[in-house]
Amino acid sequence: MSMMENTELAPNPNHDPEGHHSPIPFSILYLGVGSATPMLGRHQTAQLLTYQNDLFLIDCGEATQYRLIEQRIRPGRLRYIFISHLHGDHYFGLAPLLSSLNLSGRTEELFLFGPRGLDEVITTIFRVSEGRLNFTLHFQPIDPDEAQVLLDTPRLTVTSIPLDHRIPCTGFLFREKPPQPRLLRERLPDDVDVAVLKQLKRGEDVLDETGVVRFSAADYTQPGPPPRSYAYCSDTRFLPALIEQVRNVDVLYHEATFLDDHGERATEVYHSTAREAATIAREASVGRLLIGHFSSRYKQFDGFLEEARLVFQETYLAIEGEHVYL
Repeated sequence: MSMMENTELAPNPNHDPEGHHSPIPFSILYLGVGSATPMLGRHQTAQLLTYQNDLFLIDCGEATQYRLIEQRIRPGRLRYIFISHLHGDHYFGLAPLLSSLNLSGRTEELFLFGPRGLDEVITTIFRVSEGRLNFTLHFQPIDPDEAQVLLDTPRLTVTSIPLDHRIPCTGFLFREKPPQPRLLRERLPDDVDVAVLKQLKRGEDVLDETGVVRFSAADYTQPGPPPRSYAYCSDTRFLPALIEQVRNVDVLYHEATFLDDHGERATEVYHSTAREAATIAREASVGRLLIGHFSSRYKQFDGFLEEARLVFQETYLAIEGEHVYL
């Protein structure tokens, strides 16, 4: 196995209020929204984010690979895995997933981001079982105390979000880069040079040899759609510092382990209530709030929605097997 530090690097209509999607797919599939204690029909934390052709796995609780198969997602398509912290309900499905990828003959490299010590855990598992991965697994440890850019692709950045939990824990902010303007080709002469087209698509005016504007970008291009963003925050106590980090994101997922009548218990065990999650969403002016990571003491979730919507109306439950489209 190769483990190394690497710095390169049927939907609810309420979740798609415009009724259509951007040309570039950007969605989240909730695989597990439960907390530490497993229950029948409720799985431990895992989410699958799709952007264009790339699949990002966010946390990997027990049975994650089964959940992927149930949702008709080939695990071999995964390219990036992000682990928030080393409590078992967020990563105990990782070693079995890696083993299955190996058995399926994977050779493509895989990028893993997580807390320090995760590499030691995975290395130990494969060492004592005399296993060996036949693909390269790049590991990048995350600083739990400072936000840092973990991944920077031509279209998307992923930044860590420090959280307040019993052990080091981080969330993740997925932010689309502003798209290039759309070229209004029909307004331009047929014989215009390709270099002119490229310059306009970069949003730059084209000047003649005397410095006079020949083609104005404002006249021959149309702005692309606004960039989209998704923030994942689990597990954490109520943390006002989150407000600036997730300000104006399109969709915020924030844990809501307890209802407000167990607020003291939530603070004691470093978790949040539905009301606290909604407060973060309201103060940060986010587009939509999805809540999950529900304690096993609750059999129904209507109370979570009612409590949160008293503070922030655009709150929805994260439902296993359901997509949210951005």
